[in-house]
Parts: sequence; structure tokens; C-alpha cells
Amino acid sequence: MNKLRVIIVEDEEPARELVKAYMKDYDELELIEECEDGFKGVKAINNNKPDLVFLDIQMPKLSGFEMLELIDEMPEVIFTTAFDQYAIKAFEHSATDYLMKPFSRERFKVAIDKVFNRLENNVRQTENINNLSHAIKQKPETLERLFIKTGNKIDKVDISEIIQIIAQDDYIEIITPKGKYLKKETMNYMETALPMDVFTRVHRSHIININHINKIEKYGKESYAVILKDGSSATVSKSRIKSLKESLGI
Repeated sequence: MNKLRVIIVEDEEPARELVKAYMKDYDELELIEECEDGFKGVKAINNNKPDLVFLDIQMPKLSGFEMLELIDEMPEVIFTTAFDQYAIKAFEHSATDYLMKPFSRERFKVAIDKVFNRLENNVRQTENINNLSHAIKQKPETLERLFIKTGNKIDKVDISEIIQIIAQDDYIEIITPKGKYLKKETMNYMETALPMDVFTRVHRSHIININHINKIEKYGKESYAVILKDGSSATVSKSRIKSLKESLGI
């Protein structure tokens, strides 16, 4: 086996030093870069395309999970974390394994052996990962921000800034006062992950921030449209007009 090119993304220096110390037991591992925050990590991974990444979950500015949404080609991933509630979610992102801090040399070896085994046998736990991903998507965490990669640029969008979200085939278009952004995500996921007291889905292709509603207009016999404060509009389906009015208290 050729040497595996490794990147460590971890904001705590002692944790990075621990991984590097354990890596010395393996001639097959070559450290090519270490990063102390997620933004540097995304850049390093996309530029260097490593075979394996040791990735912290809880980091300031950009978490490990948010990082994975911005990576062009997914390497093998071993999460390092102090929070066991993230363990299952790690597998959603095809993580090889996760290491609970502080982890021992023996536990490190178990994770590395899994990497070697998967690479040598070209095995991916696709079915298990898909099942776990589906389960997690049913009960997502309430979103507070989104990171969107466009070319080499990464934009942070606070959820409170979103005016509306529009379905665009396999993507969603996020409309804010600052501009429009495309992200590969589903409307169903966004509907459940956004704060329900602020966002409502008025149509299969539209989710709107109710704080940006100017008025509701009726046109035709049973058709409605929401007019937003920025002048844009969204069609309201017949099945959702009642819940929209209830959200607005009208």
C-alpha cells in the first residue's frame, strides 16, 4: 500500500499533537498538513485531496459537519470528538470511525485498521450510512446558519437573513438581502430544519420567512400569492393557505 496522505483539522493543539504522536507508529501514514480551524481545513482538503482526514467536530466558526458539505472530493474521515451524541451523525457523512477524546493508542489503532481494511478491500458501508442518514434527516437539528461554497468562495448565511427559499431541481436557491445562493439540499429537509415559528412552506417549491411578508393577495377563484417586502412573490398552494393564515394570526 502506498503511503496515505493525512490532514489533521483540529482547533486544540494538544489534540493535534496526540494524533501526530500516534501516527508515528505507522510508516504508511504521511502528515501533509494540519489546520486549526475549519476554513483552513476546507482549503487544505480541496487543494491537496488527502486520503485520510482526522476531523474535530466542535470548532469555532465552522464545525466538522459544516466542513464536509464544502469538500469537493470526500476522503476517508475519522472524527475526533468529546461529544458522543455526534457519533451516529458521523456515519451519515461516511466517516470511517470516530475517536472519543481523550482516546488511547489502542483505540487509535482500531480506527486506523478500519481505514486500511476499507481501502484495501475497496469497501464502503453505503447501505448502513444511507439508513443512518435517513434516520437523522427525520429529526434534524434546528439550523442557525448555512455555509455555501461557490467556486473557491465560502459564504456564511445566517438563518435570520433568509427571505425565502426556492426549489431548483436538485438544489435550493436561498434569497437574502445580500444576494442569492445555490445549495445542494432538499426542500423537505429545509422545511423540518428551519425554525417553525419563523419559516413556513407555502408551496412545494417555496419556503418563506413570515417576517418578510407584506400581504397575501387572492387571484382567481381559489388561488393566493404572498407578496414579500422586497417585492418578490410566492404562490400559495390550496392545501397550505389555512396554515399560513394561522401562522400570521389572521
